[in-house]
Formats: sequence, C-alpha cells, structure tokens
Amino acid sequence: MPNVYRLRRLVTVCILAVIIIGALSVNIHVPATPEANTNNTRSSSNAMLAKEALNQLSVKGRAPKTGYSRAQFGDGWTVVKGCDTRNIILHRDMTDVQVDQKCEVISGILNDPYTGKIINFKRGSNTSADVQIDHVVAISDAWQKGAQQLSKDQRIALANDPLELLAVDGPANQQKSDGDAATWLPPYKPFRCQYVARQIAVKQKYSLWVTQAEKDAILNILSTCPDQALPSK
Repeated sequence: MPNVYRLRRLVTVCILAVIIIGALSVNIHVPATPEANTNNTRSSSNAMLAKEALNQLSVKGRAPKTGYSRAQFGDGWTVVKGCDTRNIILHRDMTDVQVDQKCEVISGILNDPYTGKIINFKRGSNTSADVQIDHVVAISDAWQKGAQQLSKDQRIALANDPLELLAVDGPANQQKSDGDAATWLPPYKPFRCQYVARQIAVKQKYSLWVTQAEKDAILNILSTCPDQALPSK
C-alpha cells in the first residue's frame, strides 16, 4: 500500500505540473535574471523603443482618488486553469519551484529584480510575505491616471496581466506602496531601465497617462539606456 500511495502522489504532482505549465502558456513571459534584464535593448527593427512609447503617452495631472477601492480591479486574483494569478507569477519568476496539490507554490528561489538579492521562498504564515506580487503600475496610481475610465472587465484584466506583474522582495514592494517613477524606483539600479520600460508598456496598453514629474523621472532613467525596448508581455 505505501508504494501505491507514493505512486498516486507522484501522479498528482505530475498533473499539477501540467496544469501550471498550461496556465503559464497563456500570454505569460518568463523574465530573465536582473543582470540579463539590464541589456534588454531593441532586438529588431519592429521593436518600439521605450522612449518613443513614452512620448506617445498623454501628460496630465493626477485625477482625484475619489471612488477608488481594490474591488474596482476585481475581488482578488483571477484563476486560470485552476491556478490563481499569484501562484502563476510565482511559478513564472522563480526557479526550483515546488507546488502542492492545490496548485500553490510552496517553495522556490527568487532572483529579486528590485533589490538584486536571492530570496529562498517558503510558503507559510510567517514567510509567504517575503515574496509579493507587485503591480508594476500601482493600481491606485492607475486609477488616478485613466483606469477609472476603463470598464470593470478591463480593470480586472489590468490587475491580472502578466505584463503588469512581477514577483519581488516583499519589503521593497511595501516601500514602493502606490508610488510612481517620480517617487519610487527599485533600489537595484541595473533593473531600473527594465522597470520603467514595463511601466510605459502597461500604460500604453491600457491608455493610461503620466504626470510631467513622472515623465521627467522616466526620461532621466532612459537617458542611461537609450536603446531600451518595450517588453511585449
């Protein structure tokens, strides 16, 4: 009987792996390590430069935060093929990942793009917050820069879009809060070009605008990497 039990457990784990791989195939990109990301420049004549895309965004002041709540962007994470967005992104961004029967990531190694440090993640009441899923464009910031004009379905799509999400160091994410590029940038400087390019890509995709201070801060970063391309996913 013990051998039968172990066989059943092995089959269950294999099925979970297939489910997660299937979920990851739905418009999800596996990012490189922070070091590799620093050289993500235009690779073809069809790739748009981040600076070009930034100059196409509208520049306006912040709209009032009136009416904002997390529920405007959906009630928590959506589920794709049995796995919620948080666990899909954890699985995408970490290595040596282990999952349980509930499709939850229970351990893995994160090469954190915000701090540059290696985090050994273990799921638990006291450890799960060590790695958090950051909305690269903070959703409250998005609300004040055009998202309140989107439909509810569009806002839910924004909040669960892999382009908008990164697994990152929990304390760094808490420090960022709802800041934009004018008020917060990743402490790990080699990742900043990739970070602002991703913000631009999200704002372009969802027709969000930037403030002048935000645009100036982004241009300052991009001046160090003029060939920085937009991420596509």
